[in-house]
Amino acid sequence: MLKLGALAAAALLASACGAKVADSGASTAKSCVDTSGASVKIGFLNSLSGTMAISEKTVFDSLSLAAEQINAAGGVAGKQLTVVSEDGASEPTVFAEKAGKLISSDCVAAVFGGWTSSSRKAMLPVFEGANALLFYPVQYEGLESSPNIFYTGATTNQQIVPALDYLKEQGAKSLFLVGSDYVFPRTANKIIQAYAKANGIEVKGEEYAPLGHTDFATIVNKVKAAGADAVFNTLNGDSNVAFFKEYRNAGLTAAAMPVLSVSIAEEEVGGIGVDNLVGQLTAWNYHQTLDTPANKEFVAAFKGKYGAERVTSDPMEAAYTSLFLWKAMVEKAGSFQPADVAKASGGVSFAAPEGTVTVNGENHHIAKTAIVGAIAEDGLIYPKWTSDGPIEPDPYLKGYPWASGLSS
Repeated sequence: MLKLGALAAAALLASACGAKVADSGASTAKSCVDTSGASVKIGFLNSLSGTMAISEKTVFDSLSLAAEQINAAGGVAGKQLTVVSEDGASEPTVFAEKAGKLISSDCVAAVFGGWTSSSRKAMLPVFEGANALLFYPVQYEGLESSPNIFYTGATTNQQIVPALDYLKEQGAKSLFLVGSDYVFPRTANKIIQAYAKANGIEVKGEEYAPLGHTDFATIVNKVKAAGADAVFNTLNGDSNVAFFKEYRNAGLTAAAMPVLSVSIAEEEVGGIGVDNLVGQLTAWNYHQTLDTPANKEFVAAFKGKYGAERVTSDPMEAAYTSLFLWKAMVEKAGSFQPADVAKASGGVSFAAPEGTVTVNGENHHIAKTAIVGAIAEDGLIYPKWTSDGPIEPDPYLKGYPWASGLSS
């Protein structure tokens, strides 16, 4: 039996100080996944309650759609998928505990989910210790890779760095940083500070609020007084609702001081209120408005299952894609055993709604096209700038001289 309490505590300690998680090498533990019948179990682990539910319920929905489509097309290696779902409850320790249950009690072949970096870091030693696989669908701060995690959201050089390049190209000479008080925003802002120093951009302030915080009067007043050219926002969950309402109440506008967010997608716009967000910027790798046949099919299928009023978003698409990538890895490996699947992962591709994605077998990330978009009155996000093709993942920013020392 896994010692979940100790593993979770160690992971949370690392998360609290924003430490890099080293690649400790794959365990030799064997999976208890049962492939003797006509079906095989997989796990969905998402926050269906708590402050992160505003975002993570949508990921659960897109994962469910993918599983349904895969089953309708014959399953994975001829076996139907049986989903075991658990609620991470917006608490990293719960994510670690539920991950252990899915791996050792439910004997799932792989787990799909997580959102905050704190939840991912809490789960990482559980997956490495059991030699199990986690497919993590959300953009994150980079400076990490694991033999037991596949990162289908963006790493830093595919989202944060392109967003900073865009702001610089638009003439921004100063920034104010606002984020939730946990590992992703703090590590992301450490990277932003290094970029700003190397590119002659002044950081006029850096403020944090606890996850779920709803009183932003003091922080917004500081932002307004600083008079920066733009705000870089790494708030997560429903804190964004309170922040943008206060931002608008303070008379701050997208035209005068734009906010570029990296955790607000189409689904969150409705919860925050489109009137509070029109013109504000986001940095992602997928939008519902992408005009491609694969995306039109994905959007139509999602709306057909969940309702015409529902929207798709980057984390939802990355989660949907992750299930199809796992299917392709299993079928390439000819095995459901996690070690075999990981070994077969390099070069596996999928024609995703965002465009064709390919797994990097060395760092378990995928190449992704960066997009900076603006939120429109219809609540959708439309691209203002797109990178020149997919960007290869560089989670440790080895290709950026100004980032040297950040991963130590």
